[in-house]
Amino acid sequence: MSKLLFHSLAIGLGALTLSGPASATEARSVIELFTSQGCSSCPPADKLLGELARDPGIIALSFPVDYWDYIGWKDTLAQPSFTARQKAYASARGDGQVYTPQAVVDGLTHAIGSDRGEIATAQAAALGRKGALSVPVRIVAAGGALKIDVGAAKGDAQRSAGLWLLRVAHERSVAIGRGENAGHSVTYTNVVRGMTKIGDWTGEARIFEASAPGGDSDGYVVLLQAGNGPILGAAKSP
Repeated sequence: MSKLLFHSLAIGLGALTLSGPASATEARSVIELFTSQGCSSCPPADKLLGELARDPGIIALSFPVDYWDYIGWKDTLAQPSFTARQKAYASARGDGQVYTPQAVVDGLTHAIGSDRGEIATAQAAALGRKGALSVPVRIVAAGGALKIDVGAAKGDAQRSAGLWLLRVAHERSVAIGRGENAGHSVTYTNVVRGMTKIGDWTGEARIFEASAPGGDSDGYVVLLQAGNGPILGAAKSP
């Protein structure tokens, strides 16, 4: 794929609101956009993610990565752990595909993050596969505490997963001073600011409790994920 479409890095086989309408609608898709302030191909994908986030059935998240920092601009939102997450996905899929802008859907499939049609195809390919989003999850925040209600596994779906809490900033605009996007201001939607593992789920219905973490965030997302593979359930703070 041409650099005009995306940046690529090949690897060896390694009161709370979010952007988008508040809704009790169950998540039918989780889209993780791996993006970079140093990537000239990324702003259209960042804009598209903001549009997708308006669908209450989609949990849309920005994961800024740091591997393009060397070309002239250090991404102000990136974290090395996000780069590691993207590489772990590529290793788990077995295709070694790591690039920006890359959209990973339900932890299973990927697409060029600026291509709405390709993302829709990836959503269809991930639908229900390996138990993706088959487990109901609900998050309630009150008085500085979080309660996460995770349902039971259905049928022969996977019964082992970690429960992760993500701090999310619903919108951040960055004026970029150097690099490929020099002189431009880019707005990022639902930017992940940190991830913490709450506990392990073994297939039975369970309620998890945790203290609401502080820091740079406007709300929370919880992901029930089997290793570096399928996201079995997800929810966002209302």
